[in-house]
Amino acid sequence: MTMQGSSRYVMTLFLASAAAFSTYNAIAQDAGSNVAVAAPVQSAAETAYLAENDAAMTKMMDDMSIKPSGDIDRDFVTMMTPHHQGAIDMAVAVLKFGKNEQIRRIAQEIIVEQQQEIIAMKLAIGDPLPASVAAPTQEAALNGTMQGMAPNMKM
Repeated sequence: MTMQGSSRYVMTLFLASAAAFSTYNAIAQDAGSNVAVAAPVQSAAETAYLAENDAAMTKMMDDMSIKPSGDIDRDFVTMMTPHHQGAIDMAVAVLKFGKNEQIRRIAQEIIVEQQQEIIAMKLAIGDPLPASVAAPTQEAALNGTMQGMAPNMKM
């Protein structure tokens, strides 16, 4: 992973952690008292985003729990693949629901970079490559529709 890619990855993890902390903080009690912290009003989009992000993080953590094979390199790839896929899934959620164009661009780059790293790790241990699919970085791919495509474009 490049230093720039690493920074983007850290930013994605930071944003995901901040969202998770915000959700936790909304239901946690204020330290030292029995008064619950008031939850901010969430839009339907934010609720959907948080649900998708939580599902991605839960899947990532579950999939990273492996039985050691005796091959350190293979175990590393087996654990890192869902870790990278989790970053992809979180970035897809930001693309679906986020509005900030800078964050959306970073999310697009994270998707491409993480897919490339999964491929590089699998090649390094001689595993077959995952199926070749387009990176889900465009509206049409995210929504499963033709929305946002020029009338003469074909899928």
